[in-house]
Amino acid sequence: MLYAVPTLLGITLIIFFVLRILPGDPLVLLYGEGGSASISEADKQVIKAKLGLDKPLYRQYGEWLKDVLTGDFGKTFARGDSVAEIIRHRGIMTGEIAIIAVIVSWLVGLPVGILGAVRQNSVADYVARFFTIIFLAVPSFWVAVLVVIALLTVFSYRSPLGIIYPWDDFVGNMRIVLAPGIVLGLATAAYIARLARSSLLEVIRDDYIRTARAKGLNEGTVVLRHALRNALLPVLTLSGVLFSLLLSGSVAVEQGFSVPGLGSALIQAFQERDFVVVQNLVLLYGFLYVVINLLIDLAYGWLDPRIQYT
Repeated sequence: MLYAVPTLLGITLIIFFVLRILPGDPLVLLYGEGGSASISEADKQVIKAKLGLDKPLYRQYGEWLKDVLTGDFGKTFARGDSVAEIIRHRGIMTGEIAIIAVIVSWLVGLPVGILGAVRQNSVADYVARFFTIIFLAVPSFWVAVLVVIALLTVFSYRSPLGIIYPWDDFVGNMRIVLAPGIVLGLATAAYIARLARSSLLEVIRDDYIRTARAKGLNEGTVVLRHALRNALLPVLTLSGVLFSLLLSGSVAVEQGFSVPGLGSALIQAFQERDFVVVQNLVLLYGFLYVVINLLIDLAYGWLDPRIQYT
């Protein structure tokens, strides 16, 4: 937990100062080249003062940290919308996509990895490895575009536009988030399947596994109750790393499926050079990544009693 504090602080430093280094003037993006050129210097200073851009960088950084700690994420440059409202409204759909992707990745990847380890070098193992390599090689956003085109041309189907919450219309909500969640889940399932296979192959050759078999236990009990629990430790670690891929991958996949989630808001904010939105959304992604990895570290002690935290 103490390591998480300087990590988050480093994330805020990188986000804040890199965004200020990037070329481009927010006033040009707000008013256009002609509109910005026609504004007097005095008016520009007034506008920058309202946006908080006239202060030294260290003061802007300090005020941003203060706002984050108090839950006030500011407002967008272009429309004046509250960033906290954007996170609340759009974060639901992005969170649903991530949850569906994690469930799909484990439901698909773990059984495929177990099958490949138990039936090593069999036809089923070769087929599983063939498809995992394909899903590792093909980018998720490209698969998303193919799925959208196929649904539109073959079935004349298009997912609903706009934000639909699950408590308002569960079916309509699933029509929006299910396809991108499955696409992201299949991509991450390939990583889990390969690591689960290699980890389980290593564990089932240990002495205690041979002892369990010598006791007369059936193969299913040996694999699922004895070998799999220890083999899950590296898979769990990888899942934390893949969570960051789900967050970053959702940005492109949401664009492909036209999902109005945080990924779409982040791309729009980049195009508008909206510092406030970008730095808060990227910080949110970084915070979630750090918290997930912290929970995974704590889960090691539950999976393996030999691991102790003092």
